[in-house]
This record gives sequence, structure tokens and C-alpha cells, in this order.
Amino acid sequence: MDVRDATSWDKPIPAGGNVIGEFWSAAAEGRLLIQHCPACGARQFYPRLVCATCGADPEWEEAEGSGVVHTFTIVRQNGAKPFSEELPYVVAVVELPEGPRMMGNVTGCAPEDVAVGMPVRAYAVKIEDGLAIPFWEPA
Repeated sequence: MDVRDATSWDKPIPAGGNVIGEFWSAAAEGRLLIQHCPACGARQFYPRLVCATCGADPEWEEAEGSGVVHTFTIVRQNGAKPFSEELPYVVAVVELPEGPRMMGNVTGCAPEDVAVGMPVRAYAVKIEDGLAIPFWEPA
């Protein structure tokens, strides 16, 4: 996964710690992580302390970093800064080839060009040392 430095970042910064912290740190290294259960083989995202299928302890697994748009919406109204300055923007649910679905923004194209089934690839925006946020762009 390509890592790009944020020129500036005035959006909320995700909390580290707990289970999710490793996800943000890996993104800063160019790795997109999901969880894999060694007991039952299930894969999951969002990160959890236990496997959602069998309750065992999941392990991290690096995902390929590609997917297809499963569903999306074009946000045309948002009064909260700085989001109001980026309108319109796309929020999508991306289905990974590994199985889980992941939510994120699709950038790099006009919002009207995003479609269900569209191939996308992940990239990360590094907002501070050890912390990056994954985004998606057309593959």
C-alpha cells in the first residue's frame, strides 16, 4: 500500500491503543491489516479482541490492499468543518478479496464515477509518525 504524507490534517485523529492501534500503525508502514482466526479460519474487520465467529483469539494478517466497491454514498451536505470544505465526497464499503468489508473514502476520481463493482486499491495518508489512515482510489 502506498503511503502519502498529509500536507495538512485538520480532521479528527483516530484513537490508538486497544485493538485498533496496531491497524493505524501498520497503515503508516504501508500495510493494510485485517484479522484472521487461527482456530476457525474466519477473517474479520473491524478489529476485535475475539473472533466474531468462534470466540478464539484472532491474529493480524496483511491484506492484499485491493477490493471492489460493495456499496457507497456521495456525501453532498455536511456542515462540520473541515468536511464541509471537501464536498462532495464518497464514503464506500469496499469488499476485500480476503472476505471482510472495510469502509473508507474513495478519492482520485469524480464522485459520479464511483460505481458498485468498481475495482479499487488502498493507499494510506500519514498524518503523524506511526499513524496513517487508509483511503481508496480507482485501481
